[in-house]
Amino acid sequence: MSDQVKKIRAPFDDTTARSLRAGDRVLISGTILAARDAAHKRLVETLDRGEPLPVDLEGAVVYYVGPSPARPGYAIGAAGPTTSGRMDAYTPRLLRQGLKGMIGKGYRSPDVIKAMEELGVPYLAAVGGAGALIARSIKKYTVLAYEDLGPEAVAAMEVEDFPAIVVIDSMGGNYYEAGQAPYRRI
Repeated sequence: MSDQVKKIRAPFDDTTARSLRAGDRVLISGTILAARDAAHKRLVETLDRGEPLPVDLEGAVVYYVGPSPARPGYAIGAAGPTTSGRMDAYTPRLLRQGLKGMIGKGYRSPDVIKAMEELGVPYLAAVGGAGALIARSIKKYTVLAYEDLGPEAVAAMEVEDFPAIVVIDSMGGNYYEAGQAPYRRI
């Protein structure tokens, strides 16, 4: 992992998505989507019915988060990542709709990793347990679809210097595996 922190913009273009490497530390500014399991399920059900999605996923970066209510003066409450594996059943389908990046915590399934490699999409991790700190980088939160899902709705988040680490890059480099390797010899 480099000591350098990369400043990048979201949504991601193909060049940005493919340039990120496992272990890169990044600060993301721009617009990212918030969505969790219930929203992912509805998005895929919408596709199954042959209907258009309520949001454009082309180049989008999704953060797997269900934020708590905002305190006065803040755009959002605590906004820590949720376990990414809960979205794995839906992820390859949404990647094929143009999704270009994902932020969460934890491992991804082999099917998701294969789709990421095929489509040039990185997976980034946000620090679990740091929801209040992460919330400081979120400047605006606007529900776009599925408002009835409350904190699991699809929302646009305007972010400034949102901190994340590239965990799995578009070439299959896996920071979880690389980081654990030295300890497997013990």
